[in-house]
Amino acid sequence: MKTIVLILLGLLVSITAFPQGMSMGKSQKKQHLPFYTKIGDREIYHLYIEGTTVNYIGKKRPAMAINGTIPAPALEFTEGDTAEIYVHNEMMMETSIHWHGVILPNRYDGVSYLTTAPIKPGETHLYKFPLVQHGTLWYHSHTMTQQQSGIYGAFIIHPKQQPVQKEYTLLLSDWTDENPEQVERSLHNQTDWYAIKKGSTQNYAEAISKGYLGTKLTNEWKRMVAMDVSDVYYDRFLSNGKTEQTTPQFKAGDKVKLHVVNGSSSTYFWLNYAGGKITVAANDGQEVEPVKVDRMIIAVAETYDVEVTIPKSGSFEFLATAEDRSNSTSLWLGDGAKEKAKHLPQLKYFEGMKMMNSMMTIGGNMQKMDGMQMTSQKMDMNSVMYPELTADSTSSSMKKKPDTAGHKMDDMATTYMGGMDMTGMDMGAAGDLVTLNYGMLRAPKPTTLPPGPTKVFTFNLTGNMNRYVWTINNKTVSESDKILIKKGENVRIILYNNTMMRHPMHLHGHYFRVLNGQGDYAPLKNTLDIMPMETDTIEFAATANGDWFFHCHILYHMMSGMGRIFSYENSPANPETPDSAAAIKKVYADDRRFYAGAKIGLESNGSEGNIDLANTRWKIQTLWKLGTSDEKGYESETIASRYFGQMQWLYAYAGFNYQYRKVSGPEKNLFGQISDQNDRHTVVAGLAYTLPLLFVADARVDGNGKFRLQLGREDIPLTSRLRFSLMGNTDKEYNAGLRYIVTKYISVSSNYDSDLKFGAGITIVY
Repeated sequence: MKTIVLILLGLLVSITAFPQGMSMGKSQKKQHLPFYTKIGDREIYHLYIEGTTVNYIGKKRPAMAINGTIPAPALEFTEGDTAEIYVHNEMMMETSIHWHGVILPNRYDGVSYLTTAPIKPGETHLYKFPLVQHGTLWYHSHTMTQQQSGIYGAFIIHPKQQPVQKEYTLLLSDWTDENPEQVERSLHNQTDWYAIKKGSTQNYAEAISKGYLGTKLTNEWKRMVAMDVSDVYYDRFLSNGKTEQTTPQFKAGDKVKLHVVNGSSSTYFWLNYAGGKITVAANDGQEVEPVKVDRMIIAVAETYDVEVTIPKSGSFEFLATAEDRSNSTSLWLGDGAKEKAKHLPQLKYFEGMKMMNSMMTIGGNMQKMDGMQMTSQKMDMNSVMYPELTADSTSSSMKKKPDTAGHKMDDMATTYMGGMDMTGMDMGAAGDLVTLNYGMLRAPKPTTLPPGPTKVFTFNLTGNMNRYVWTINNKTVSESDKILIKKGENVRIILYNNTMMRHPMHLHGHYFRVLNGQGDYAPLKNTLDIMPMETDTIEFAATANGDWFFHCHILYHMMSGMGRIFSYENSPANPETPDSAAAIKKVYADDRRFYAGAKIGLESNGSEGNIDLANTRWKIQTLWKLGTSDEKGYESETIASRYFGQMQWLYAYAGFNYQYRKVSGPEKNLFGQISDQNDRHTVVAGLAYTLPLLFVADARVDGNGKFRLQLGREDIPLTSRLRFSLMGNTDKEYNAGLRYIVTKYISVSSNYDSDLKFGAGITIVY
């Protein structure tokens, strides 16, 4: 048994070393062709994808680059021309490029196996399509987690008649020194290492010291884990690949148009400017009537065109702060003495937890507010966590004053809807502070859809943080059928966010109207940020062919399965996917992946631990106890589990158990059955259910007719790093332990076990 454990541990360590990207040897590389050439109306680019190394925090890390840079070079075009883009894959793994927001033939959309053939190692793929629009767009890999490793860049299409104006492209992104594949695996194994790094564990010691013990207990009574704004801890946030960018070419009095792209994998950014107001002129490449704001949030995958003025001599900070306030990145506009923007303070997580308790039922669903429908970001439920919004300024913003879009706001400063305390909610403005919301966006021309039949779909965004499962209507992409639509139809989607996280929902190959109260002038977008509890309605004209992806653009949510595929009926065959049946299996494989995990305790009284493989619905697990003597014994159990329900609090399991422990005489369990722990080898089956306060109740029966009931909980957060666990069952087995987390993978531990007795040592958590 000990040999098997060592072998499995070795395998896990080898998995950790999975490379982020490797390039071909120099002898295999071809000579690079010119980056850009224009012949008539043909705009030709050559992009070379290769592995590289970067150093953002003082040590070299593997990454992926296009033409040697992260981000990839900005591609600029003129509306009406034809794009010819040759993508050369010089890595040892396949890749892809998706042209985000570009209207183009289905075969060039760039989703491997769904619309476009993957670019195999050493291959070159030509994307050729007419440019039928203008605006700020971008491009990125749609293969595994390659976007997080560096494959993303801006894609700017200029109008034919472009006014003379000073411009600058700002591409925001997030960077982790971790292998992104390990980030994804860690999220699926419920680690809270990222919360430890961000100081957001919301542990019991902090709850008591800040007066939120009742809030913490209510949160766990409703079986919720700690409040989380962003899933991942990032080492750096970047502006065009650097933590700070300077633009000394701009001078006092200049009006600058910024093409702002959020090319991050999972980070929303708050934007504010030291030089005054921000004028929003376009969103997702579509023009809107100009609106002036003091600050705005840009969702993952969104783009905005904004105009700012440099008011006087100096360098003015255009600040992008991660939504979780863990860090920021800056663009300095102008030359001279630096003038900082207002930096945002740390979030009040326990206030967010208190709000979440009011919003969530004990069954895991959002509690809708009676008589009120939240939509278009007009009410930011997260604003209770923003220290910069004082009670006075927030209250004053809600006194029946028109917002920028001209809508009246009710006096809701102290209103309770459905038992929910609404005090402090951000309605788009706080005092004199105007915050952008979708209700303010108005198209300059009518955007009404052409006449035709309308198909209506209702999508509830669902999921849970406990097992990191993200779905629509509680089904992943692979668990749902393609959604059939016909050319000539209008498609309406009613989206309700039944989770505690924002989701940027992106539709490939189409622009949809956001029904935001602007009537015929509803804005056009390709990515919609939908906040918790919101219901938003979007609609688009079905004018294409083929299959088109609709998904959450938080990379790790998409990989988990939060998406759907719209499929046009009677579409011609796609030459990129000649074997469509085999190709769709490759698409479905993303959210069916199994992720490895382990907890291995090496202590003075022996070893306890488990190794498992798990995906969205299934888990295969081997557990063991290895004592240092026959009296302490040893036990091994291998089981397969199936999870049920949206929150997956219930799972059924079956497997095989073997236990040996030298005992002096017969023992009985609490049911009066004689224990067979001295030599047990039998099949087992049972049900486990997560109770309030996150305790797991486990009822099982084995092949010998023995029953066992067990109750326990792991990782109770006493402090940010100190965790407590306890367990007891009817076989008179008891366990209590403490674990202090030193690094992501190493903890110092001590425990008392009724079989192994006292022990202390280290725990390896993978």
